[in-house]
Amino acid sequence: MAKVESFTLDHTKVKAPYVRLITVEEGPKGDKISNYDLRLVQPNKNAIPTGGLHTIEHLLASLLRDRLDGVIDCSPFGCRTGFHLIVWGEHSTTEVAQALKGSLEEIRDTITWDDVPGTTIKTCGNYRDHSLFSAKQWCRDILDEGISDDPFNRHVI
Repeated sequence: MAKVESFTLDHTKVKAPYVRLITVEEGPKGDKISNYDLRLVQPNKNAIPTGGLHTIEHLLASLLRDRLDGVIDCSPFGCRTGFHLIVWGEHSTTEVAQALKGSLEEIRDTITWDDVPGTTIKTCGNYRDHSLFSAKQWCRDILDEGISDDPFNRHVI
């Protein structure tokens, strides 16, 4: 079985919320794809309920693209503590943390239900499982903690 980097990370040593570069992969033509760990809550101490996480996911899909070049995908961890962010090329963890912070601030401060994409039976595979109220509360809590660009030493951006 292939070794997955995320399963070798000592989850007891990290200090969320943070942004961590997991890997940079280079394709046969030299193209680079980077994978980031956007950890929003402390592993094994907390987990974002699915309704709030689902709504944050739908919003980050657009909001991160507005702030970072080359976003391919932003997908939630099954443990509900954060997201994988996959991008073309490389960004510093500080750049990614700033984009994440701005996105979470927008969710907290200005997003309304009408702004949330993909919330109908035609546009979402589980359209009933959304909660903007929960998303806003979690964004408030995460931002109150501050987002670090280092997973092991708190360096809040």
